[in-house]
Amino acid sequence: MHKDIEEVLITEKQLQKKVEELGRQITHEYQGRTMLLLCVLKGALMFMADLARAIDLPLEMDFMVVSSYGSATESSGVVRIVKDLEEPIEGKHVLLVEDIVDSGLTLHYLLDVLRTRKPASLRVCTLIDKVKEREKVVTPDYMGFQVADRFVVGYGLDYAQRYRNLPYIGVLKPEVYQDALDGPDAPGKER
Repeated sequence: MHKDIEEVLITEKQLQKKVEELGRQITHEYQGRTMLLLCVLKGALMFMADLARAIDLPLEMDFMVVSSYGSATESSGVVRIVKDLEEPIEGKHVLLVEDIVDSGLTLHYLLDVLRTRKPASLRVCTLIDKVKEREKVVTPDYMGFQVADRFVVGYGLDYAQRYRNLPYIGVLKPEVYQDALDGPDAPGKER
C-alpha cells in the first residue's frame, strides 16, 4: 500500500498536533453548549474520532453517508444522501466534520439540506481544504490543512475504498488510478 504513495504530504505527528489544536479551539468556542458532531462517512471517520477525543465538552455524534465520487478521483458532481441522520438537529449546535473540501459541491449541498432542519448553529470543520478554484464557494469555519490540487489519500481519505487506513496523508501515484481515467467508462472528473 505504501508503495502506491508518491509523497507524504502530512505526517502522522502533524495530523495529531493539528487535531489537538482544533479540539482546543472548538472546546473554547463552544464552551457552555452541548454540540453535535456530524460525521460525513466514510472519509471523515478517522478525523472525527480523533477530534471528538480532543474536544473537552459534552457532545453527541451522528453520521451521514453522502456520495459524489464512486471510484473516481474526482466528484461526479451529483450528490446524493445514502444514509441520513438518526435524530433531528433542530435547535442543536451542529459541527459538520468533513474529510476534504474540494470542488465545494458536496459541502454546499449538505449545508443547504442541513439549514432547512433548523439547527441552533451550523459550522464546518474540515481536515483538508484543497487550494483551487471552486464551483461552489464554501469556507470552512475550522480547517486542518490546505493542500495543492493533488489526489490525496490516507487518514480516512480513499481511492476506490482503499488507503483509508494509512496513518498519514499522501499523494497517490497517478499510475494507480490512470487506467480508470483513461478507460471507456472513465468516471466524471470533478471532485
